[in-house]
Amino acid sequence: MKGLKTIYICSECGYQTPKWMGKCPSCNSWNTMVEDVINTAPESSAKANRRAISSIGTNNTAISYNELDIPSYIRSGTGLSELDRVLGGGLVHGSVVLISGEPGIGKSTLLMQISDCLGKSRKVLYVSGEESGGQLKLRAKRLGVMGENLYILTETNIDDIIKQSDKIKPDVIIIDSIQTIYDEQIKSAPGSITQVRECALSFITKAKSEGISMLLVGHVNKEGGIAGPKVLEHMVDAVLCFEGEKLQSYRIIRANKNRFGSTNEIGVFEMGDKGLIEVENPSEMLLSGRPKNTPGNCAVCTIEGTRPLIAEIQALVSPTSFPAPRRTSNGIDYNRACLIIAVLEKRLGLKFYQNDVYLNVIGGLHIDEPASDAAIALAMISSLTDKAIPDDLIAIGELGLSGECRAVSNLEQRVKEAARLGFTKAIVPYKNIEKRKIDTDIELIPIHSIYEAIKVLKSVE
Repeated sequence: MKGLKTIYICSECGYQTPKWMGKCPSCNSWNTMVEDVINTAPESSAKANRRAISSIGTNNTAISYNELDIPSYIRSGTGLSELDRVLGGGLVHGSVVLISGEPGIGKSTLLMQISDCLGKSRKVLYVSGEESGGQLKLRAKRLGVMGENLYILTETNIDDIIKQSDKIKPDVIIIDSIQTIYDEQIKSAPGSITQVRECALSFITKAKSEGISMLLVGHVNKEGGIAGPKVLEHMVDAVLCFEGEKLQSYRIIRANKNRFGSTNEIGVFEMGDKGLIEVENPSEMLLSGRPKNTPGNCAVCTIEGTRPLIAEIQALVSPTSFPAPRRTSNGIDYNRACLIIAVLEKRLGLKFYQNDVYLNVIGGLHIDEPASDAAIALAMISSLTDKAIPDDLIAIGELGLSGECRAVSNLEQRVKEAARLGFTKAIVPYKNIEKRKIDTDIELIPIHSIYEAIKVLKSVE
């Protein structure tokens, strides 16, 4: 058609090129070029840019920094304390939140549940571009949603959604999902980079100008990132990721970005017949079913935001039948695991190069803080020597390349959480005990290096 042109846009930086490239010349990212269709007609371009120009406004003037006031953000509880924790205390009025996750993980279930609680005090508009009204009613009935002040709209045209919103005047708008919404003025297909960017900009402009809380659902691509342009994550106020295995009942929601709260908090849920159930004590959940007196098993306390979590690390070390031994890690950074293996081989002389090593964190939790190094090392040593670590022992500490055990943060909080769950001994860095005395009933075993940790295990057998 006349006026239409095919281009390729980088999903990371927005670089445009008339031909496909494997590597973006602007940001040097591989396989990020996505085909798109644009309208080059002058009159259509003016129409397409009219909304963006009007949203910018011409009445804004520069204000002195000393004249600015600190706003007091008003929050509304979602009815799920775990989600409120991740959001920083509740849903901020006039904020835009992007929720992403794998298909079938429970995003629509989560939004339907919180719409019931938000509807008790605020008017909610639920826009679905993937399901019919009957399907939404069936889910709402299964979840026990009463539907007070809840309005359902099955539409994908952004102009019709804006018109319905102006008519209903909701306080909260839920878009499920942003990849299904399209603008007629843009000739590319729904879900393309241009469509997602322009539709998201329209929703964000409406939310900021009218004080509407906006919840957008985003699809994920095969690499695990949010589908669409990278600028989408920069435009919104918060980005929440819904994680978990579909074959397991537990779900974890964490914030990758949050302008109104911490990005370190996590919320834990369990998927049941009546929807998502909050897990108020994740440590007990992660330790449930832990085997007794089994080699290759060690507990560690990690900090997620302000919450200490006791996680179970399992290691399996078995002789390899291949020239190059296999290394597999689930829930632990692969490079960090290889680093710890290299330290144990060099400093302790252990022959991991003759064995396959498999590491796993129970419950789908991902541990990325260095304080878990000691527990990972002890779990691998236990599996290699086939000697069990005492069930009431927990290990906390960061390992250096020389085998030294370095100090960690929030040790007192970690130790108290371990004592609450029945642990009686804790291997901790000596530097933490040297600087500050910790008041606890648990027996603290300070170590300077991984060598002393081995001696401790031999003494408690």
